[in-house]
Amino acid sequence: MFGANKKPQPTPQQMSSKPETIIGVNTRFVGTLTSDGNIRIDGSVEGDIEVLGNLIIGETGRVIATVKAQNVHVSGAVKGEITAVEQLEISPTGKVWGDITTAALQIEPGGLFRGQSAMTTTVEEPLLLEAPRAAEAARPAEEEASSSS
Repeated sequence: MFGANKKPQPTPQQMSSKPETIIGVNTRFVGTLTSDGNIRIDGSVEGDIEVLGNLIIGETGRVIATVKAQNVHVSGAVKGEITAVEQLEISPTGKVWGDITTAALQIEPGGLFRGQSAMTTTVEEPLLLEAPRAAEAARPAEEEASSSS
């Protein structure tokens, strides 16, 4: 009934080409991790991660870091600040604690996000959104002037 006409979402493997670097389940990395390609983390990483490609954090992945990547897919756990230039996706098993900045955010049912989010965009705020605040600020001053007469 619900979701019968739902289009299949791309899996992390379809979203990007095959990752050049894989941090395995039994691997722990502490420090700065940088790559011009794609990275998949199934182990543990602490520090800073900067990827020009896509970052996939698998279900067993545990990350405590400042993360910057083109696209980020979280199926594991991340604690720290995430900047995804294009898209951040949190799967049903994914958990994110920290502030995020991205152009597009997708949190699937079951996924957890606790923090603040900022959406990056090139669209300017319409002037109409500013008008009510200015009118509300002027209104109390007018009422005060009329009541003292």
